[in-house]
Amino acid sequence: MPSQKEIEKKLWSELKSDRTIMLGLESGAGGGAQPMTAILEDDERGPVWIFSSIDVDLVKALDMRPVPAVAQFVSKGHGLFAALHGQLQVQNNPAMVEKLWNPFIAAWYDGKDDPKLRLMRLDLDHAHVWLNENSVFAGIKMLFGTDPKKDYKDKTADISL
Repeated sequence: MPSQKEIEKKLWSELKSDRTIMLGLESGAGGGAQPMTAILEDDERGPVWIFSSIDVDLVKALDMRPVPAVAQFVSKGHGLFAALHGQLQVQNNPAMVEKLWNPFIAAWYDGKDDPKLRLMRLDLDHAHVWLNENSVFAGIKMLFGTDPKKDYKDKTADISL
């Protein structure tokens, strides 16, 4: 059974690897959750950086102060699910744009000085994480009449970030 620290470490590892989140404002403004690419500076912790455009509804709904936001994340193999809560704001820091810029981001914009480019910063304060490492085995156990819930009891964590 993994510890909360191990679950947190797995969260950051999976998020750094897969990077696609559904990001929205807790108020529901900005058109609801939208798929975005999350970029982490370090191996663990935040902030989470997201490049977007001025014409995206989510960006339009932000002002210059942090706004409560939630990101939903599912790892590629569906072995980890997470709800990430924090504060989202536009932070067009040229040094950070330079640091995070890569060919995948460049494909979407007319350079680092594109007037439509917006860099958002998500400062996380809480996450709820579920591990789903044994879904095949759970299905087999159910076929044989065994209750799989006890296998999942210790595979969830509430993490303060």
